[in-house]
Amino acid sequence: MTRERETRGEAAMPRPRARLIDVATAAGVSPKTVSRVINRESGVLPGTRDRVQRAVDALGFVPDRSARELKRRDADTIGILIDAISDPFFAAFVSVVEELAVEAGLSVIFASTGYDAAREQAQLDRLTGHRLAGLIVAPVAIAASTLAGLRTRFPVVCIDRVRSGIDAVVIDDFGAAAEATTALVAHGHLRVAFLGEDVPYPTVNDRLAGYRSALAAAGLPFDPSLVVSHERFGRGEATEASRLLERDDAPTALLCATSLAAIGAVRAIRAKGLRMPALISFGDFTLGEVLDPGITYVDHDPRLLATAAFRLLRERAAHPDEGPARITVPTRLVPRGSGEIAALAASGSARAMPAGGPSTGSGTIAESSGPGVVPAALHAPVPALVAAALSLSHPEPVGLAVPASAPIGAP
Repeated sequence: MTRERETRGEAAMPRPRARLIDVATAAGVSPKTVSRVINRESGVLPGTRDRVQRAVDALGFVPDRSARELKRRDADTIGILIDAISDPFFAAFVSVVEELAVEAGLSVIFASTGYDAAREQAQLDRLTGHRLAGLIVAPVAIAASTLAGLRTRFPVVCIDRVRSGIDAVVIDDFGAAAEATTALVAHGHLRVAFLGEDVPYPTVNDRLAGYRSALAAAGLPFDPSLVVSHERFGRGEATEASRLLERDDAPTALLCATSLAAIGAVRAIRAKGLRMPALISFGDFTLGEVLDPGITYVDHDPRLLATAAFRLLRERAAHPDEGPARITVPTRLVPRGSGEIAALAASGSARAMPAGGPSTGSGTIAESSGPGVVPAALHAPVPALVAAALSLSHPEPVGLAVPASAPIGAP
């Protein structure tokens, strides 16, 4: 009786599910041959096909359909590698790419570098471990050769910075900074400061070069003491802005090379009750429009950059042998009040005058009681000053400029 119960118990135990390797062993073929047979692929001799099929039937082998579908599924994920999601610009950029990806039936994963080369490599390895449909990257130290290698697997588009031989979407940092500086000079400012990040990026260097070129075009000397930098993390921008604006010979105008620098400058001004200088931010930020005065900014719209990058990525997926292309997204200067404060208001009052005070417009200069003599060149219209600044030392165009009226990503 006991033996009978044991036998019955053994008979009731389910047989282990046969694996593909079990079929291959039973049929005396390779697992690849078994795969070809069950997928009805060509290249298998009739006798071999019959032997494999008999082994499949004998073992009760059932292919794992979910695994097959997973293996065959096309890559449907866009990878994004950026500096920091805390940066308002990149936060908006990722949001727009995600919206476009979802509309196209794709998903998005992103990682940040923290401006650290070792972390950048680790994050790149993590992202590229996925089955990517494409990669968008703001490179820190990644070599062009590394991206070229990845480009053989999926499309790669650089943003904000370029790498030789890789598709890229950028803005004209030099020209935008020159235009912003010229606008400040046109309101009578003879001492315009530059607050930028202490990072070895061409973007910051190009903005500084545009600032210097605009000063030269207006006949103003370059004062190195008016160029200050701050560490990216640690709110050093507020400290540096305070030191700059508390000087006896404080500048009356400030060009902030990033929105984070502008936020830090405003924080310092409000916290210490400092006189509000004319201020232009390179990039907008949350609540910038509700401050008093509102913060004038260079609009290098992350939505345009994201749209252009996404379209270029998809275009390259369809035509992998074309390129590389470089698209320059247009910028514009958006007045809100802070950038239109005239030199008289910035130097002679503890409270900033609203836009429309002593200034007579962006193309003329208000009378100023500040030190120095206004160079004759400053009396030229703003467009003429901008053109002069761009002609002095603007880098040679290296890619495709897209006019404001053109569709983003257009050739």
